[in-house]
Amino acid sequence: MENQPTQEPKKNSNVIYFLVVVIIALLGTDVYLYMKKSNSDQRIVYQNDEKTKLQTELDSLEAQIEQVNLGKTKLSAEMQAKNDSLKAKIKVLRSELAKGKLTAAELGKAQEDVKQLRYFVTKYTADIDELKKENQSLTTERDTLKTNLSAVSEKATTLEKQNQDLDSKVKVASALKVATTSVVGYKVKKNGKEVDETKAKNVNKLKINFTVASNAIATKGLHDIYIRIIDPIGNLITGTDSGTFNADGQDLQSTYKTSIDFKDDGVGYTVDWVYASPFQKGMYTIILYADGYTMGKTSVTFR
Repeated sequence: MENQPTQEPKKNSNVIYFLVVVIIALLGTDVYLYMKKSNSDQRIVYQNDEKTKLQTELDSLEAQIEQVNLGKTKLSAEMQAKNDSLKAKIKVLRSELAKGKLTAAELGKAQEDVKQLRYFVTKYTADIDELKKENQSLTTERDTLKTNLSAVSEKATTLEKQNQDLDSKVKVASALKVATTSVVGYKVKKNGKEVDETKAKNVNKLKINFTVASNAIATKGLHDIYIRIIDPIGNLITGTDSGTFNADGQDLQSTYKTSIDFKDDGVGYTVDWVYASPFQKGMYTIILYADGYTMGKTSVTFR
């Protein structure tokens, strides 16, 4: 009896095929999972890199804003509002980037926001630079005006001083000055007759005679004449006719005051001064003043 062929080898072959298929399927699954994980890791790394890049960009923009503000340029209300707005946007973006994982949409929005922010910061910086230039121009104009004003003020001061000097010179030049002067003592008798007298005990009146030097710029008309009479021991004689006046920059007391009508015609003038007290022996000095200056001086001696 012949032996029948066995089916065992065929069954074994099927099992092998099945195992090969399973192994291939497992390998394919592993490869798929590996690739998926790899892509996922790459996306995570990419997102992290972009977040870091955006954060660095925000640091740079914030530093740029601070830098343009270091100049202490006075901002207008509009510029200050822009400054505050940009800082607020940076703060919001920092908050968004501080979150955990960002979706692709969130990352894209953040990138677009930073891009717009970069534009606004650049424009803001340009505006600040322009404002600084304008301020510098205004400062230069102000300094120039100050310099010009100082020069004008200095010139005005110089002119004022020159005018004051000229005015002083004119006043001095226009003040009346005596050309000739003399003093004579008189004794007035009971009948009213006047006689020349040189004895001190007999003198009771002085006649002060003078002419005025020609002066074309002196004011024509009445001029006050102040007279100071100094006795032989150096005392100023005063009385009921005494008063005060200013001459040669000093406040002085007068012995007597009168006035003359000056016409620049060379006419002579006489001032009578009666002294109730007895005269002393010695020299009496008579000083005349007019228009704020010394007019002239003379003297008389009684024995």
